[in-house]
Amino acid sequence: MEEKKMNCSLIKEHPKSTAISNSCVSAKMPLEFSGWEAYCDKSKHLKPGQEPKKSHGYIMYHGTHKSNAPAIISSGFRPSAGGTLGPGVYCSRNINKAMGYPACAPNDRVILKLRVRVGKVKKIEGQSLNLKTTWHQQGYDTAWLPATASGVGLEEDCVWDPKRITVVGIAHCTDSSTKSSLESLIKQGSQSQDPKVKDLKPCKGCGMQTEDKHTMEKCWSCKASICPFMKNHVCQKKRK
Repeated sequence: MEEKKMNCSLIKEHPKSTAISNSCVSAKMPLEFSGWEAYCDKSKHLKPGQEPKKSHGYIMYHGTHKSNAPAIISSGFRPSAGGTLGPGVYCSRNINKAMGYPACAPNDRVILKLRVRVGKVKKIEGQSLNLKTTWHQQGYDTAWLPATASGVGLEEDCVWDPKRITVVGIAHCTDSSTKSSLESLIKQGSQSQDPKVKDLKPCKGCGMQTEDKHTMEKCWSCKASICPFMKNHVCQKKRK
């Protein structure tokens, strides 16, 4: 089973150095420390106009007719043959954009909440407008049309591979029975998606759920037993 990766925006490694403990400022007691701290980008929502980062996953929305929603949840999306950004699956981080699709009665519209692994992203504006419908041929997985370039003030994304998209919820549905039925389908899909998920066990070192046991190692400074996937480790001792 493929190991789940952490999306870390910054990793600090601390060689041996001298620092002042916050609790001992008045006495100015120096400490020796070593270790690391990983800062993980857990944000799934971006502010309006903020560019999506390569290989990250984000929450997006897709509007569809309620009659099409069960098939999308059960079998996945079918890419459109064309559109503003060419072939692909259209979605947006702005739910108001998704609320405009499809052209049907409001009570027949369902807004799906998605988790999208954007991969390599091409921002479509200015000089890159010539790649508006050919971005995938240039090696990109997702095209992003910012609100400032969309002409309607709402950003839009086009994802080439439907496998990058997972339906995780129902963001809007006026029919409570339909919404309940669709949410049950999503739950069933998440349970059957990975039959091995029940075999996952927490690592004693980092706490991550994993099928394969992580190899514990010795800290180079304090010799404590540590897991390479730990978010942080700091060993401290008073300077002589």
